[in-house]
Amino acid sequence: MTKDLLTLASFPDEDFFKVLERAELLKAIHARGEERFTLKGRSLAMIFEKSSTRTRVSFEAGMSQLGGHAIFLSPSDTQIGRGEEIRDTARVLSRYVDAIMVRTYSQESVEEMAKYASVPVINGLTDRHHPCQVLADLLTIKEKFGRLQGLKLAYIGDGNNMANSLIEGCVKAGVDISLACPEGYDPDPGVLAWAKHARRERRQSGARAEAGRPAVELVREPEIAAAGADILYTDVWASMGQESEKAKRQRHFKGFQINQEIINRANPDCIVLHCLPAHRGEEITDEALEGANSAVFDQAENRLHAQKALLELLITGRYS
Repeated sequence: MTKDLLTLASFPDEDFFKVLERAELLKAIHARGEERFTLKGRSLAMIFEKSSTRTRVSFEAGMSQLGGHAIFLSPSDTQIGRGEEIRDTARVLSRYVDAIMVRTYSQESVEEMAKYASVPVINGLTDRHHPCQVLADLLTIKEKFGRLQGLKLAYIGDGNNMANSLIEGCVKAGVDISLACPEGYDPDPGVLAWAKHARRERRQSGARAEAGRPAVELVREPEIAAAGADILYTDVWASMGQESEKAKRQRHFKGFQINQEIINRANPDCIVLHCLPAHRGEEITDEALEGANSAVFDQAENRLHAQKALLELLITGRYS
């Protein structure tokens, strides 16, 4: 079992599947009005350099539901905002809390935190990866289809942190992924190289059936990616920190939208996903977000249950 969740690529397969399995159980327990106080007396420090709705509330509520406590820290609340080195913050917080969640810009900052912390570190989001979101996405897909292996996910839009983590999660889960990105906005080359290597390794080693040898495809036309898809997924055209590029990106991403025409090209029982917040009328139409195929708000809820399972595993060091 690993100590941290920094990327899905570095998260062991056994832990990956156990978190998804445990999340289903925790969601069922919560729906019955019951709770399991497996983290009673435990604390989570949450460091936010980027603003958040779902990440903050889902982690804070999750810790509370498991009997623990979450501490919110913004840059203005900590000495990091005044220049304290990450390695010093990591070692100090490790003396106070049982885990650290970081939502920030730089992937290197999260990795440095993990290097010096003696407690688990969770990547709540960086500009390069968003692993917690993809755990919730895969939980949602499993709920809707009863399986993961052999499904096709079409991602339409920016090859950003969401695209990177979706590639890693889909390869592990055995989900085919076709990404339609405008030229110049492809996913991270290192992630694509990892996916190619991981697929080759799975073929050679005979990896577990749930994660055979899924296809990873990069195309330029949303219509091609959507053809025969079981899941349609998109994200905003300009993420936090890219506001100055908004006008340019609106030109480059014109047509890279989930709308009824794209839904019609997918399988009839396809689901539409979006990590939120959504810019309705840009990357997704109101009709698609609110329509019968949308599972967006189930997906948002599942951040809570997937992260509860993750917190249990990393903090207690065992599968409850």
